[in-house]
Amino acid sequence: MHILLTNDDGINAPGIQTLWQELSKIANITVVAPDSERSASSQAITVHHPIRVDRHCVEEPPICAWQVGGTPTDCVKIALDALLTEPPDVVVSGINQGSNLGTDVLYSGTVSAAIEGALHGIPAVAVSLDSWHPFDFGPAAKITSKIVLSLIEKKLPPNTLLNVNIPALPESQLGQISITKLGSRNYENTFERREDPRGRIYYWMGGRIVDSDNDPDTDIIAIKQGKISVTPIHFDLTNYRIMNLLATWEM
Repeated sequence: MHILLTNDDGINAPGIQTLWQELSKIANITVVAPDSERSASSQAITVHHPIRVDRHCVEEPPICAWQVGGTPTDCVKIALDALLTEPPDVVVSGINQGSNLGTDVLYSGTVSAAIEGALHGIPAVAVSLDSWHPFDFGPAAKITSKIVLSLIEKKLPPNTLLNVNIPALPESQLGQISITKLGSRNYENTFERREDPRGRIYYWMGGRIVDSDNDPDTDIIAIKQGKISVTPIHFDLTNYRIMNLLATWEM
């Protein structure tokens, strides 16, 4: 089995390093990841300047990868169309530091990299750990390995990927895997007005999560209950329920 591994936290992030080592036990791994953090880059691609690609080698394990001066989506695109001689069996994106729950997936570089794999007809998984603080990625990496093996054996429908979120808990305290739907997650954004040394005004965006009421079978509730959330995602955004209604409009 051949796995293409990427992320949005950058090639030196502990999440991808831990997952790299764990997945190496079950497959041949090609790592093509951003050279620095590209969080919240969504499905952005680089079209207005060159994409730099350099070899990146580590001693433990002794292996080389590719670091890309671009977005997570760039990484998957350039891997599939320029760097690899044949498609991988699976695209894995992560492990992200911080969850990607509910409507977060619309902004997530982690999820978007997996979407790009699915767009190319390759089974794909995005994996995130529900912690913004340093934490052991080992248990999450083991769970990811098991999910990848199941994915290869059972297959997914076309244009579908799995979005996996794992609680930041010791392995012995992790709950069962819960098959979920996307919940609703909103943010109370703040924009702090600042001035640079030359007197030019700029804004720094911050905010806090404001979770809406969510059904019990959503990913947000599963994580709150200490369960591992696995959400199948596809990218047909058509609202079929109102197509007939729109057909009655005079436009």
